[in-house]
Amino acid sequence: MRWRETYIPTLKEPPAEAEITSHKLMLRAGLMRKLTSGVYIYLPLGMKAIKKVESIVREEMNRAGGVELLLPVLHPAELWRESGRWDHYGVELMRVKDRHGRDFALGPTHEEVITDLLRGEVRSYRDLPIILYQIQTKFRDEMRPRFGVMRAREFLMKDAYSFHQDDNSLSQTYQKMFDAYSRIFTRCGLSFSPVEADSGAIGGDVTHEFMVLAENGESEVLTCSSCGYAATRERAEAKAPGLSDEKPVARELVHTPGLKTVEEVSGFLGVEPQRLVKTILYRTEEGFVAALIRGDREINEVKLKRFLRTEELQMASPEEILQLTGAPLGFSGPVGLEGVRILADYSLQDGGNFVVGANREDHHLINVNYGRDFRVDGFVDLILAQEGDICARCGKSFTSGRGIEVGQIFKLGTKYSSSMKAYFLDKEGEERPFVMGCYGIGITRTVAAVIEQHHDRDGIIWPLSVAPYQVLILPLNITHPQTRETAEELYKQLKDWEVLLDDREERAGTKFKDADLIGIPLRVTIGERSLKEGKVEIKLRGEPTPISVSIEEATQKVRSILEDWGGRGRPG
Repeated sequence: MRWRETYIPTLKEPPAEAEITSHKLMLRAGLMRKLTSGVYIYLPLGMKAIKKVESIVREEMNRAGGVELLLPVLHPAELWRESGRWDHYGVELMRVKDRHGRDFALGPTHEEVITDLLRGEVRSYRDLPIILYQIQTKFRDEMRPRFGVMRAREFLMKDAYSFHQDDNSLSQTYQKMFDAYSRIFTRCGLSFSPVEADSGAIGGDVTHEFMVLAENGESEVLTCSSCGYAATRERAEAKAPGLSDEKPVARELVHTPGLKTVEEVSGFLGVEPQRLVKTILYRTEEGFVAALIRGDREINEVKLKRFLRTEELQMASPEEILQLTGAPLGFSGPVGLEGVRILADYSLQDGGNFVVGANREDHHLINVNYGRDFRVDGFVDLILAQEGDICARCGKSFTSGRGIEVGQIFKLGTKYSSSMKAYFLDKEGEERPFVMGCYGIGITRTVAAVIEQHHDRDGIIWPLSVAPYQVLILPLNITHPQTRETAEELYKQLKDWEVLLDDREERAGTKFKDADLIGIPLRVTIGERSLKEGKVEIKLRGEPTPISVSIEEATQKVRSILEDWGGRGRPG
């Protein structure tokens, strides 16, 4: 492809809205342009990189036994009501009405649609397992679209769904997908880590996110260097470092006028925040629950919701708190609390002589001890984990890093098949719900993740596997006859590779800057000075020094480098 025949509108400076490296470089290098908040137009270079990622994904999905299809973007609300997600998915679900006033969703994911398809088509266990996948545009009404395609309202995604007769079959496919994802991200040139995660609005009990390690990652990943366990901060099984035990002393009621927050109460009483116990009241479908955590930690509602196996978890209103405790918000405590299920974080098993709300306005209790002064219905992991917490699996401490989620795999179980009555006949002729899995990869997000990991101050450094072009031929002065002829001859000889010929009548400095910015892996520079010596320069993007080769050797040298790079995943 000749530069003047394609469309590569580079920018000297990124728009002010661009926050992270990938966002800045995708705009500056002419990969995309913003249409509106969270919605982007993909330009030729961006499309070529996207298609490269798609190709890798297709090859590995097919290798793992997947079969491609295409599902609609527009989903009837009735399907989402069957699964229960019309009400529970939240405001991110884009909802529209047709001319008849009927409700539809613009699909953020396709569990309902694929389940509806197979419940009418597959009836026997003999037809299982099945793995179906698509690469399709998805829509999510993000409250705050940001970071370019990292958190967009419209994006490209590969989503796959598997149907099984039992958990054992699902586990086998889950491992196949785990292995396929590892191959995909390795082929894309990414350094990544599979971590345990929360299933969110998709559902299911077992899920792994594939995290690309990057400074600008949105997610915090906690890793145990001892046993290798890794999880997102929301999912990590952890325990706060223990408190020193103290000999229990007599409980006292203390007047704390108008003091409600941990900072206010701990400062007034002269105690450390970790000696306070926060009592947080929630409303669920089955009644009220009190969650007890240390004052220096944050509640993890995801863990609480998962433990309770509830779809509805709402903080109690001030009116409900007053009715349950007899005191206004800010003075709730576990002592004497009746008619409420009480769950406490594991960290409260250590230490004692805690400070709690007295269930009385403007009062707290000090020197409160579990067992003597209050009871709990169970100890549970309820805190939002953080660096330095204790790994629940081996007892060592966590370290923290940042990651970009590029893929996630889920064991859904029968969440959708049961609610949507999607059944098959087992060996005994009995009806049973499909056991399901689902597996997603953010295609456009993967392109951005590659850039986050592969760049320098001058621009993108594409891995060969996902580069829009593999070779850039850069004649410094296209109007010089010998320069032009040499460039054209090399362009012709390298036709087996994807080559971009910079045929613009621009200054050499502009061409070099654009070459570094768009990041094509291998550059062949043709200048009048080197031509006098019968040579051209070959340079790998990201390497400091070019090599000089004769014109006659240039084609073979380029091919040799690319073939070696393609076989080993990197140049050298």
